[in-house]
Amino acid sequence: MNVSKKGHVLKGLLYTILIFYALLTFYPFIWAIAASFKPYAEIISGDMSLIPKAFTLENFQYVLGRSSLFGQWFLNSVIVSLVGTIINIFLNTMAGYALARLNFPGRQRVYYGFLALMMVPTQVLMIPNYLILMNLGMLDSFSALILPAAINIGNIFMMRQFFLSFPKDVEEAASIDGLGRFQIFFRIVMPLAKPSIATQAIFVFMGFWNEFMKPMLYLTTPSKYTLTLGLQTFQSRNGGVRWDQTMAASVITIIPIIVLYLIFNKYFLQGVRMDGEK
Repeated sequence: MNVSKKGHVLKGLLYTILIFYALLTFYPFIWAIAASFKPYAEIISGDMSLIPKAFTLENFQYVLGRSSLFGQWFLNSVIVSLVGTIINIFLNTMAGYALARLNFPGRQRVYYGFLALMMVPTQVLMIPNYLILMNLGMLDSFSALILPAAINIGNIFMMRQFFLSFPKDVEEAASIDGLGRFQIFFRIVMPLAKPSIATQAIFVFMGFWNEFMKPMLYLTTPSKYTLTLGLQTFQSRNGGVRWDQTMAASVITIIPIIVLYLIFNKYFLQGVRMDGEK
């Protein structure tokens, strides 16, 4: 067997393994969607078929209609995720721009300090954050979820790397035209940084949307729960897990993530490609 033929065989084997692994990991997700349209009896029977034998929409009707707090939990997650993402976009982008462009005393020390903080596990900060929020009287509020996560060091680093390769000529031309530093940033830099900002927005939104530990620690009023915490309450409300209703609720929770990705898909792929080129 020559080298070329051997290479094609190995490549085919690799693709086969990857396709099998992709199907293996994708199957539970598809099954969860299918289970949301199945009656409870069919799910607990152990049938792993992807096609419901008795198609029903009652699970979604229960979640959206008779489950009174689910809509409030959904709205809470939307508010926290949107506000948190917007704040992150501005602060992370401005911090990354400052580290890449502005010359100020201690800039390198700040940068190395950020790199060191990236190595600190989030779990280590939970108790200090809880005590700080308790002393500030911010527990059981959306501020407790948003403010401690108002910046993300990983995204600051990403934006810094983007601005390091950003052409200075554009900023210099805008400065000659009479624009100040803030005008250059908001009118020139941010619009041209859309791909990296879109990539950042997707990951930040997903982080807020899927967060479970912080809502569990900081929130105590059921009407203020986010979807992740509310879903756990929803599962155990009747003393046992109703998988039909739980699957329907889970499917509803992933819709915003899918919509967000579809909206920013173009910029997301462009941002990933640009980061790879760097």
